Amino acid sequence: MTDDIEHRNEALTGADVDWDAQAASFDDEPDHGLRDPEIRRAWAARLASWLPERAGDVLDLGCGTGSLSLLAAEQGHRVTGVDSSASMIDLARAKLAGRDAAFLVGDAAAPPVGEQRFDVVLVRHVLWALPDPGRALRHWRGLLRPGGRLVLVEGVWGTVTPVGIPADVVTGLLAPLAAEVRVERLSGEAVLWGKEVADERYAVVAVV
Repeated sequence: MTDDIEHRNEALTGADVDWDAQAASFDDEPDHGLRDPEIRRAWAARLASWLPERAGDVLDLGCGTGSLSLLAAEQGHRVTGVDSSASMIDLARAKLAGRDAAFLVGDAAAPPVGEQRFDVVLVRHVLWALPDPGRALRHWRGLLRPGGRLVLVEGVWGTVTPVGIPADVVTGLLAPLAAEVRVERLSGEAVLWGKEVADERYAVVAVV
């Protein structure tokens, strides 16, 4: 989500946004396009610490224009990206042309991947907007191979009427699903966002 969408109108939810219309300008946000080399390096380092060292299959849900997909592919992983916006998927396909990656138009909560299983389900700024986060997490866990992991980058945005999902809610939902859950606080990492932020931003890595 762009900062304009997330923060200008705190009442918006992901379902309220025309993502096809947003696709052309989506990468203008520093943490979306990762065009600044310092921001890109910061996300690449974080992603490397969250993903397995050995090359594996990564399912990037709500992949947008594929910026995190590209980082994962550059680190040697095979990537499948899913997004509800056909325009976002077109941009992601172009961004990862020639790499070991596939992109599908579909619902992040129930991605159209059939019987395929993955080593990682990667989700950034999607869980908060789903009507039933617990159900989505259970479904995503079922898409993992034994020993696989969920990598969830989420937050709570706004002060008057905050939107998002707090880290303690996510860890509570994951408790019966994962053998190991860790939270990394990201609010203090201005380089990830291209600016200082005061709201709650975090990553949860859950190994099943």
